[in-house]
Amino acid sequence: MIPRKLHKFLTARPKNASLEEGDLMPEEILMNIHKYNAAQTIINEDIFGPVQNDTVIIFIQVHTRIVYLRHLIVSLAQAKGIESTFIVFSHDFYDAEMNELVQSIDFARVMQIFYPYSIQTHPDTFPGKSKGDCPRDIDYKQAQILKCTSADHPDLYGHYREPEFAQIKHHWWWKANRVFNELRITRNHTGLVLFLEEDHYVAEDFLHVLLQMEIACSTTCPQCNILSLGTYLETYNEYGENKNAEVTPWFGSKHNMGMAFNRSVWVQLHKCSEHFCSYDDYNWDWSLQQVSEQCLESKLMALEMKGPRVFHIGECGVHHKKANCESTIVIFEVQKALANAKTYLYPNQLNLTFTIIDKKNKLRKGNGGWGDIRDHQLSNPFIVYPTNPPAVESNNESPQRVWRSRQSGICE
Repeated sequence: MIPRKLHKFLTARPKNASLEEGDLMPEEILMNIHKYNAAQTIINEDIFGPVQNDTVIIFIQVHTRIVYLRHLIVSLAQAKGIESTFIVFSHDFYDAEMNELVQSIDFARVMQIFYPYSIQTHPDTFPGKSKGDCPRDIDYKQAQILKCTSADHPDLYGHYREPEFAQIKHHWWWKANRVFNELRITRNHTGLVLFLEEDHYVAEDFLHVLLQMEIACSTTCPQCNILSLGTYLETYNEYGENKNAEVTPWFGSKHNMGMAFNRSVWVQLHKCSEHFCSYDDYNWDWSLQQVSEQCLESKLMALEMKGPRVFHIGECGVHHKKANCESTIVIFEVQKALANAKTYLYPNQLNLTFTIIDKKNKLRKGNGGWGDIRDHQLSNPFIVYPTNPPAVESNNESPQRVWRSRQSGICE
């Protein structure tokens, strides 16, 4: 089902007997990362021309799952209009094979950026696991006796910091700041930024539909500020007609896949950085939900495609482990569903339905994993805590932490 010319993206490179980049020491990797981030090189700019302020930016968060990333790249390569986009890959793991794969892309403009505070580059110090850190499941009283790092700051379930979980939220917030506030080529960008992850897969008409959604917002739904191209389906056999879209309050765990917004939305979110960076939940989407419900003047509203154009193909990740983490069964199911729905692709216009929720949603309790004040301050260095923080409650309920903050600036 994949054109032969795209097989090159699915083929692993042969291992070289010479020194691999994977053998580099953390400080050498960090040096390479700083060079990449400083250079801000745009691959294929000579072929497709300069990036414009209204160019669609596709922003992909990448960890280590190269098999899924290969298939995402293949799906992007088959999308109509992909040559007009600018694809930014944001990595939290530096890997020679993955770098070579991304740099081999020849169908669009590409840039690589690297999260500089990763576990890989800080294996023995914060934000990694540092000596003296409290074990995750140690009791609060034991932590006080042990005097381990951040003993006063377990999460709302009484657990202490796990770097691999905390890194996900850090990376998302850092990359969003990077594209809107810091990159030379995008810090004045006014168009759409579409957020994807390495285990996503796109339909060939996803850019066409994204444009249709943008038109629908300007003509029919000015209150919509998040476009959601992906939905979680129970079965791909019920794909249905593909021109229906629903307007509904944005819900993080439902509308977090293939979501797009522009600078005006980011400005609102960034003003609420204290809420995002101090909310006790390691998930970026749940944290944005908190921002929407507790900080923004008007809650986020989503325009959601009922026939999704972005699919989740990852069978393994932080939350789920299986015996075979490189299974391509789900990928085949998505490809089959898209083939069966081909007559419904490229709609001329969208049919919008409005879902009104009258009752006020009860604010959900966070998932924890974000109690350590070091994470708060790394995410937003303008958060300042008192010298002697209050003791936590002993019943594992959320402790009342008293903190003050200066006026928010650009998060790092």
